[in-house]
Amino acid sequence: MSTKEQKVKVDADYSLMPVPGHARRNIVTMFMIMLGFTFFSASMWTGQELGAGLDLSGFIGSLLLGGIILGIYTALLAYVGCKTGLSMDLLAQHSFGKKGSYLPSALISFTQIGWFGVGVAMFAIPVAKPDKPWMVPLLVAVAGICMTGSAFFGIRAMTIVSYISVPLIAMLGIAAMVIAVRTGDASLTEKFAESQGLSIITGAGMVIGSFASGGTATPNFARFAKTPKAAVWTTIIAFFLGNSLMFCFGAFSGVYVGGNDIFEVMIALNLTLFAVIVLGLNIWTTNDNALYSAGLGLSNITKIKKSPLVLISGALGTITAIWLYNNFTGWLNVLNCTLPPVGAILVLGFFCHKEDYAQDKENTLEVNWFAIAGVVLGAVIANVVPVGIASINGMAVACICYLVGEAVNKKGK
Repeated sequence: MSTKEQKVKVDADYSLMPVPGHARRNIVTMFMIMLGFTFFSASMWTGQELGAGLDLSGFIGSLLLGGIILGIYTALLAYVGCKTGLSMDLLAQHSFGKKGSYLPSALISFTQIGWFGVGVAMFAIPVAKPDKPWMVPLLVAVAGICMTGSAFFGIRAMTIVSYISVPLIAMLGIAAMVIAVRTGDASLTEKFAESQGLSIITGAGMVIGSFASGGTATPNFARFAKTPKAAVWTTIIAFFLGNSLMFCFGAFSGVYVGGNDIFEVMIALNLTLFAVIVLGLNIWTTNDNALYSAGLGLSNITKIKKSPLVLISGALGTITAIWLYNNFTGWLNVLNCTLPPVGAILVLGFFCHKEDYAQDKENTLEVNWFAIAGVVLGAVIANVVPVGIASINGMAVACICYLVGEAVNKKGK
């Protein structure tokens, strides 16, 4: 048995090596994985804010504009991931340097473990009965174990979860929205007209910002696609459809029942069992992806296989879930601005050095300080500059820093 075959047997998720051709997956599987990834319950919170601040035409305009920009960003990352077969963290070794890649790996791991914990609590708290407080830690433990389990077993288990969850979430969620509209005391246009105040540009910025950080991990999954074309189109469609559906769930909940997710709409319609199923599966499809990305990031830093690191990350996120939910969501939103600059540099690094990737050359640079500066300055600009769209501002600054570094390095040769 060759050394390569031994590695594949030991690590079917290719934590520290490119995904080989025989491990690539068909377009339907990739679509299900990517669509499940975008079924992010926290996006419904953003949807509720959009519904509260925009009329119906403004809401649709924000979804279209934000969805197109987010789709382009993730599609570029999907292309790079599939073309190279590399995870986000291995791509970072080329753009940030071997040790410089520890920064983006630490950022993705930290934020994804945090969102994992928040997601577990988002399931446990609304499902538990108010008069039975002991149910919250029990549900946290059960949900944490299940979601950690699918991430631990890797892309195969996550595929199974997505195949089960995606159709159920879509069908039940859409059915609940339709029933809410038909049984409501006003038409959809009238309901949305009651809530105004945001501009379409601001709304689009919220759409982009809600999942630009998670979208930065797109190469972790797109690298399993058989062709770059399949990776790009499944990512564009999945992000556009999946995110839009989550925003609609949140907005419809807000304008019809005053809540912030489809769970509350279904509860109001006396569809309690279906509500619990949709909420649990919706969080599961994103949480196992988040934990998977955290494991890959920690694997890059420690050079240990992903699986045991997923267990540690899952345990940490589960144990701290309630605390994260109550105290850390705001900080996670701030940290979200640090990840889009990482993605911009990964894409730029690939197109600036395509020949190195084609020849499988390793980056001999330990730390690319211009890339590091791009992430730091990009995150600062994204958080403090009030004009424009935060994520795009951060990515623009990161690209400028990286290109300045490229010019300096060429001049020094």
